[in-house]
Amino acid sequence: MNAHAKITKLDDLNFDNRYIRELPADAEAGNHRRQVFGACYSRVEPTPVANPQRVAYSQEVAALLDLTEEACVADDFAQVFAGNRLSAGMAPYSTCYGGHQFGSWAGQLGDGRAINLGEVVNAKGERWALQLKGAGPTPYSRTADGLAVLRSSVREFLCSEAMFHLGVPTTRALSLMLTGESVIRDMFYNGNPQAEPGAVVCRVAPSFTRFGNFQLLNARGDMTVLKQLADYTIRTDFPHLGEPEPAVYIDWFAEVCRRTAEMIVHWQRVGFVHGVMNTDNMSILGLTIDYGPYGWLENYDPNWTPNTTDAENRRYRYGNQPQIAFWNLGQLANAIYPLIEQVEPLQQALNVYKQTFEQNWQAMMADKLGLTTLPTDKDLYTELLSLLELVETDMTIFYRQLALISTQYDVSDDALIAPLSAAYYVPEQLNADYKSRLIAWLKTYIKRVQQDGTSDDVRRERMNAVNPKYVLRNYLAQLAIDQAEQGDFTGVNELLDCLRDPYNEQPGNAAFAEKRPDWARQRAGCSMLSCSS
Repeated sequence: MNAHAKITKLDDLNFDNRYIRELPADAEAGNHRRQVFGACYSRVEPTPVANPQRVAYSQEVAALLDLTEEACVADDFAQVFAGNRLSAGMAPYSTCYGGHQFGSWAGQLGDGRAINLGEVVNAKGERWALQLKGAGPTPYSRTADGLAVLRSSVREFLCSEAMFHLGVPTTRALSLMLTGESVIRDMFYNGNPQAEPGAVVCRVAPSFTRFGNFQLLNARGDMTVLKQLADYTIRTDFPHLGEPEPAVYIDWFAEVCRRTAEMIVHWQRVGFVHGVMNTDNMSILGLTIDYGPYGWLENYDPNWTPNTTDAENRRYRYGNQPQIAFWNLGQLANAIYPLIEQVEPLQQALNVYKQTFEQNWQAMMADKLGLTTLPTDKDLYTELLSLLELVETDMTIFYRQLALISTQYDVSDDALIAPLSAAYYVPEQLNADYKSRLIAWLKTYIKRVQQDGTSDDVRRERMNAVNPKYVLRNYLAQLAIDQAEQGDFTGVNELLDCLRDPYNEQPGNAAFAEKRPDWARQRAGCSMLSCSS
């Protein structure tokens, strides 16, 4: 295909559905709930909807697929990506996987409301799988309806794209469609179900394979299909490793560990909390996947989780994400052990996670502080993180404001801390003892910067390149949802536009960089969320 090809009609997309061509299919037909054995997927088609309406689409993801604006604003775009029509080459299916949920084995889970349309190969030769979320029931839906509501779909669409522009490994989102139908959901699981607008998101990624795909096959003793899936994954998504064999399986697992560590460091850098790090929500490619009850740290609190289901034990709290990722990788190691039958190489690969995370975390913190060299000890970092936690401090604003302090001239203590005042939610918490400790840290920090010999202009540029000005704050997403539920999609598209450029000042979008308002402290969607979507 021409490297500059532009597609104006969806029927001209170049589908090459290798997944269903090379892996075993469910032998049983029909879209009814069941346990699926000896297969990686089941064929299933999206459920047609009443009145598809485009809420938003990502220009950048459309460009990945070589789609023109003309194709994306056409009525056919809404019909196809709401599930009403299959364009030429689409061969829909849902995949079979299991997983550990909140630390306990859950057995078969699978794509309960995700339907893969197929894999597009673009003009550059890149492979992109397209997946509809909320397009109806599948054999893996269990007791659910396979649908999704607008509020969760807005959050998934916006966060997928926000994370990409922040530089965080992630699945992408092409489109967000209303279905014209209502979906019944009990948002708080408190016996008060309500009708909400239905929606469908089209997700895009090189692959949607999860740790749980391998886990379920191992748990069932299906080593033949386990090997088939591993070999397919290596040949398709990790071809640089060579032809599958025991040594390559080890290299593959080590790379999964490395990619996962890199992803988690990025989460910690920008203050993202996934909220439901079950093994079925872990991508084999080290991508952030499944944006459910996620949240963004506003006041820095390592113990915060956005997931109401996790409120008691806080397994998936912000500060525990690195440890959970390691635990999840351990479960993947158990799953692929039959391919290798050696413990030591798998343990060494797990050590790659630890080493990569530690090295990248240290480098990340140095970048956030604008340092050119890593400190010989962690005192500078640990004291800062303690200070951020002691009083209610907006993490995103603090690091942006820290870039503004002067390290080249002597100023009074009050003038030194003045730029940071915008980051505090409750100024009264800054008592004399806290201010004294903060000033002492700032003076130590300034000495470190001076040792580097870095000018303030260069330091600020370095810090602002990794400390975002704009993140998808929970309350901003909720305001956009409120508007969209009234038929006004302006807020969704304005947020999408702002989040395309998260590191640069946008004078016209200053409101999107403000602290969480008091009204949002306890409001649903602005503080904690359930898995209801």
